[in-house]
Amino acid sequence: MPTKLIINCETGEQTEVELTAEEVAQREADAAAYAVQKAEQDAAEAAKVAAKASANAKLKALGLSDVEIAAL
Repeated sequence: MPTKLIINCETGEQTEVELTAEEVAQREADAAAYAVQKAEQDAAEAAKVAAKASANAKLKALGLSDVEIAAL
């Protein structure tokens, strides 16, 4: 069973406590939500990179050099 660490800042005492079923469920729900968010972020970044590559290819097809494309 997963645990959490509770630290009393006044005394410095550390106590390791097992998570409740609700805390475990919340941890799993948070992990799933993060995975979805990360996948969406990764997909958006990949789309952005692909769009930039496509734009550069189109500019090269028009006859622009790498220096001219970089200047844009």
